[in-house]
Amino acid sequence: MSTTSVRASSGPGSRGRDEGTPAPVRTMTMAKALNAGLRKAMEDDPKVLLAGEDIGKLGGVFRVTEGLQKDFGESRVIDTPLAESGIVGTAVGLAIRGYRPVCEIQFDGFVFPAFDQIVTQVARMRWRSKGQVAMPIVIRIPFGGGIGAVEHHSESPEALFAHTVGLKVVACSNPVDAYWMIQQAVASDDPVVFFEPKRRYYEKAEVDTTTEPLGLHSSRVVRPGRDGTLIAYGPMVKTCLEAATAAADEGRELEVIDLRTLSPLDLGPVLESVRRTGHAVVVHEAPVSVGLGAEVAARISEECFYSLEAPVLRVAGMDVPYPPSRAEEDYLPDLDRVLDAVDRSLAY
Repeated sequence: MSTTSVRASSGPGSRGRDEGTPAPVRTMTMAKALNAGLRKAMEDDPKVLLAGEDIGKLGGVFRVTEGLQKDFGESRVIDTPLAESGIVGTAVGLAIRGYRPVCEIQFDGFVFPAFDQIVTQVARMRWRSKGQVAMPIVIRIPFGGGIGAVEHHSESPEALFAHTVGLKVVACSNPVDAYWMIQQAVASDDPVVFFEPKRRYYEKAEVDTTTEPLGLHSSRVVRPGRDGTLIAYGPMVKTCLEAATAAADEGRELEVIDLRTLSPLDLGPVLESVRRTGHAVVVHEAPVSVGLGAEVAARISEECFYSLEAPVLRVAGMDVPYPPSRAEEDYLPDLDRVLDAVDRSLAY
């Protein structure tokens, strides 16, 4: 990964960095930020290792692990067989022996062969051992649509894992969070299912590698507002920010909240926002029925009933299998569908 070098100032008393030292603030894509975060975690702890299909020599389908096998060796960045159950099952044994394995599931829909291992072993080992056996496994899953792929390559199965007690589930939405959250997930002694919005892999932002990061299981207000609250995570955060910008042209100030953590949910900022705005719209790509939006809507209704001026609305994928690529734009929530929900909420 290329880095920005800063030339040291010349003259007596110079306190500039040596030439070639990476600047603490760098513009990175999300894919490169994840790469940098994994690199930092591997440098800090020799027990961190990566395993997955084509992640070594190829650097992964999305090149997230590019260059890591060359720098850390084949014993720490492992090209595995096409066997997700084997990848995760091996990670369980490694974790029991004190390692911190990071498993890459190549595409979201490929996780299901490993579902048994994740639900019956990864999620339960600490409970089963009365806390004596840690399970510091990270399972990275590129998820969601928007890249012109078909089923098994564009799915959003996060609710299945958020419903499973014993798993921590998070989703990054931007390069800054990607850099910090992957390191925090690797450092966790609990298993973390780490969702990465593949359609956002190549969007850029400035990443300050010296700042104090937000906690892994904390939600964040990413745009303040007073007229309504948009709640999203992963790929839909950007869509909601675009909706808030469009609504501002009509004089409406929408607050946008990035959940970031799906299990446990951090709804403090959400509830505080809804109590002020009286309107809430939850947005995600996954099918609408029994999705994360239903849980968030229920919790808002329980806690903010007397503050609500309209029902909590959900904008989500349809209750059908993911469609062929030419039809995905009709399936995925977009700017118009979010703004339509805002209009309906504010019309009550």
